[in-house]
Amino acid sequence: MKEDLLSIIKHYGVLPQLKYFQSEVFELNEAVITRELHWNCDTEFQDIKPFDEHIAEEIADCCVMLGQFKNYYGITDDELEKICLFKIQRQLERIEREAKKE
Repeated sequence: MKEDLLSIIKHYGVLPQLKYFQSEVFELNEAVITRELHWNCDTEFQDIKPFDEHIAEEIADCCVMLGQFKNYYGITDDELEKICLFKIQRQLERIEREAKKE
């Protein structure tokens, strides 16, 4: 998959793929908002599964785009995991500080 993702971004170019990525993020945003609005309107009678499936599809689209950039710039899974763990811990510390202020 790594080589396939790299082939795609090399074919279209970084800037066009960045623009395409923005549209994919927007579609994910719309899918989440739509699901939350429907869920909050009528939880008893609504089948929420199609909304969740749509969200999963949009997340996959974003993952494909992120994979292209990750491979293009030679960023490893280990590097990303280390950075993600740091950012998650930092956010949890912020939440803890916020809770102490309340």
